[in-house]
Amino acid sequence: MVSVVIPAYNESENVARAAGAVSRVLEEAGIPYEVIFVDDGSKDATWEEIRKVHEDNEAVHGIHFSRNFGKEAAIFAGLGQAQGDCAAVMDCDLQHPPQTLVEMYRLWEDGYEVVEGVKRTRGKESGAHRASAGLFYRIMSKAVRIDMSRASDFKLLDRKAVDSLLAMPESNAFFRAMSSWIGFRQTQVEFDVQERVAGESKWSTRKLISYAVSNIVGYSSAPMQFVTGAGIATFLFAVLLGIQTLVRYFSGDAVEGFTTVILLLLLLGSIIMISLGIIGYYIARIYEETKRRPRYIISGKI
Repeated sequence: MVSVVIPAYNESENVARAAGAVSRVLEEAGIPYEVIFVDDGSKDATWEEIRKVHEDNEAVHGIHFSRNFGKEAAIFAGLGQAQGDCAAVMDCDLQHPPQTLVEMYRLWEDGYEVVEGVKRTRGKESGAHRASAGLFYRIMSKAVRIDMSRASDFKLLDRKAVDSLLAMPESNAFFRAMSSWIGFRQTQVEFDVQERVAGESKWSTRKLISYAVSNIVGYSSAPMQFVTGAGIATFLFAVLLGIQTLVRYFSGDAVEGFTTVILLLLLLGSIIMISLGIIGYYIARIYEETKRRPRYIISGKI
């Protein structure tokens, strides 16, 4: 049996559509399944819609968070409740085509343990959103050293892979990178991002930037290396400037005025403050992890 995990935040218009599409595709293919919707603290009628769908189809289950904990938490909550021999993760807005689940499942039957959906095309997007998303994936790829230019949360994982992910203790998880990091026998399936059926995307440019910063710090030490690199560059610059100053001093042509001093203070002060900010962000993440708070709190189940 395959467990299909579908995070949902303010997706009341799409719950019934997603459940119907997934159920229809898997039933036609003769694949036993369960669908697990995870209501991530929605402010609309998402939970009520999940209840209604469950009344019509007992293969549809639901998890309700006490508040909004984020998509990553919703994914892991769904995987934690999955009973299938394998589990797939897809979006509620049907931009991940349900038909691809059948191809993923067949590859799993052939022995693949992690089947990743990669984007062949990104569908219709505004220019600003496409640019911000492209920048996000370039930054993430360089930071985590995994090609994420076409990556998505659309994946199918064997039970061993699911258990490995759930065994990881960190509170701030990054599903896309972690599902690649765990290894196992992996393959890819290309898909075309479909147009959203209803509602609006929850990802703004600001949220993408925040998501990128959070996951880079949680999964990579690259920003800390920036601090070291900036320190080395500043030191070399200081050595060169010091040599120049001494040469001009002993030649009787010392630098006059405070312009150079002011510029140096501004440069050093900026580098120091940026470095302290990066270090402080890592310390904050360490502080969050040491508290050992749960990734999410479940207030109800169907």
